[in-house]
Amino acid sequence: MTALRDIAPDQPVLIAGPTASGKSALALEIAERQGGVIVNADASQVYDCWRVITARPSAAEESRAPHRLYGHLPYDAPYSAGHWLREVLPLLNGPDRVIITGGTGLYFMALTQGMAEIPATPPEVRAQADSLTLAHMLAELDPETAARIDTNNRARVQRAWEVQTATGRPLAWWQAQTPPPALPLSACAAIVFDVPKDWLNDRIARRFDQMLDQGAMDEIAAMRDRYDPALPSCRAIGVPELTACHDGTLTLTEARDRAIISTRQFAKRQRTWFRSKMSAWRPWSPT
Repeated sequence: MTALRDIAPDQPVLIAGPTASGKSALALEIAERQGGVIVNADASQVYDCWRVITARPSAAEESRAPHRLYGHLPYDAPYSAGHWLREVLPLLNGPDRVIITGGTGLYFMALTQGMAEIPATPPEVRAQADSLTLAHMLAELDPETAARIDTNNRARVQRAWEVQTATGRPLAWWQAQTPPPALPLSACAAIVFDVPKDWLNDRIARRFDQMLDQGAMDEIAAMRDRYDPALPSCRAIGVPELTACHDGTLTLTEARDRAIISTRQFAKRQRTWFRSKMSAWRPWSPT
């Protein structure tokens, strides 16, 4: 395998890419051949309530190599790139080489480019932000911050608005105070999946059908009394759609089709973001 041939066995590995592209399989192969601990870098896979729906590694896969930061948080736990980075730092200094894989680009940026220490958002500011529209928040952001974020992503816009409102300084100002990175690209093997659109779209559909076969609706039923659309865990792709199916407002076919469309749209945004932000990473395609 080309990806393995040029990687030293003690070298940290980063594997980024769009959803359903095969990142976890590559991470597991590297861990089994060369050793290492696989570390999650996917914002939805940190929650303990969704193994099937977020395509977390199965129990059988986890038994083949050490895995960290998967399903280790309750559904309502606050979590951000800052939380993730603080959890990853001890692993970087641990006895095992790390193989960090996932689709949350901000986690990788925080790790390889550094992250500003922004004060926590007060609950009252968060509550106010939850009540505002995307357009309202975007209109109040400074131009420099707005140019740096995905303005179609409510979570990113809301985060910028909360920082500006709570601290009195724009997110761009805080980012300018960023310390040196914990793991610069020069110290690791950084791989980003670059896969054909049609190939990925087909995999997304097949994987969602596999999720349904493996018990995705059982996870929805188990979480129904705690479901809160305002929580990041409950906004994982597939959760709103299958919850609507559970409640009878969508048929299973309708929920499936909507979830697949949402996943494909998300993957498109990921591919665009990775190509823009990770041009220095090694491109990789399993096709």
